[in-house]
Amino acid sequence: MVAYRPINCEFHDVLESCATLRKTVHIQTILPNGSRRSWHAVITDVFSKGGAEYLTLGDGETIRLDALVSVDGRGVDGRVP
Repeated sequence: MVAYRPINCEFHDVLESCATLRKTVHIQTILPNGSRRSWHAVITDVFSKGGAEYLTLGDGETIRLDALVSVDGRGVDGRVP
């Protein structure tokens, strides 16, 4: 497994806010093979496990935070992707 790269703290706050509000958001991730995947889902939890951080979606899917590209059009680095 690739070493975890922490995300921007401000973006972490955005994720926690989305989870608290339970609003449906558009999420884009980059997969290990370089392709992208998208969801329209509710973030139900943001948590740490084994030295990495994750979010859980309403359907039970778990996403490692360093795979995120954007949430609701806001890039992980604060810019529009």
